[in-house]
Amino acid sequence: MFEKPLPQIEKGDFYFNEEGLMVFTAQYHLKRGYCCKNICLNCPWDYKREKHKTKK
Repeated sequence: MFEKPLPQIEKGDFYFNEEGLMVFTAQYHLKRGYCCKNICLNCPWDYKREKHKTKK
């Protein structure tokens, strides 16, 4: 199976968290065009994310 090449990383595609780790933004994930199923923090597809229940 052939995967398409990853898009070039540009400004706004990532940030560094408090631990110094690079975190991709939803902008980058959408440019990539598919879910990698790694439960990414900013996954626009909400892969295996718990939905937060709101209090009424």
